[in-house]
Amino acid sequence: MIGIIAMRDLRSLFAQPLAWVVLAVVQGLVAWFFFSGVGRFERLQPQLSRMSDPPGITDITVIPTLDSAAIVLLMIVPILAMRLIAEERRAETIRLMYSAPVSMSEIALGKFFGLAGFLLIVVALTAVMPLSLLLGTSLDLGRLAAGLIGLTLLLAAFGSAGLFFSTLTRSPIVAGVATFGLLLFLWVINFGGVDLGPLQPAIDYLSMLDHYNAFLEGTIGTEHAIYFALVTLGFLTLSVQRLDAHRLQT
Repeated sequence: MIGIIAMRDLRSLFAQPLAWVVLAVVQGLVAWFFFSGVGRFERLQPQLSRMSDPPGITDITVIPTLDSAAIVLLMIVPILAMRLIAEERRAETIRLMYSAPVSMSEIALGKFFGLAGFLLIVVALTAVMPLSLLLGTSLDLGRLAAGLIGLTLLLAAFGSAGLFFSTLTRSPIVAGVATFGLLLFLWVINFGGVDLGPLQPAIDYLSMLDHYNAFLEGTIGTEHAIYFALVTLGFLTLSVQRLDAHRLQT
């Protein structure tokens, strides 16, 4: 049943102009960052040739592209996720799902995996750009793989947060703004350089950016993967509980 719900949502998403507009916007922006990085690498060639251990195109072009892609998607995912449940509640179609022989966990996971399928397409299209460089140069494939894994885990956390906020309201706009606000807060939570004493380690651990940067540096650390897994599972659990509470109220 999870797969049926996921495929229905994914097909429904691609049946609307929104999905195609999002794909075009995201790929256009990421391509702009990518080609800017390629141009920067070419301009730096005279300086790099004089260095004993110069950074490669992976450092100068690929990693900044993945970094920029995460920021773009931080703004885009709330737009995609805000309609997952809120739109169903506003249209009263959620009652049909509640009356069907399907659990709240299956509804939540089906909605989540439908969105995740779309986001995986975005990651795959993003990966094509740096991989195209293999036609003319060499890449640090291990670091690229770590970055793509990090981006996938990051988007899973983004999507689960969006799903949760979509369960809280009938207004997709409210859900989208709330999701963006939370994700932005977790992204910049340890900016500013203010030392909060004993709270600082906890604040640093909550930073999505710090965990994502670890993947961009080529480190597939267990603690960073666990962080994204906990965030994703936590929001999915809250989504199931919220759906169950709403079902009992209707």
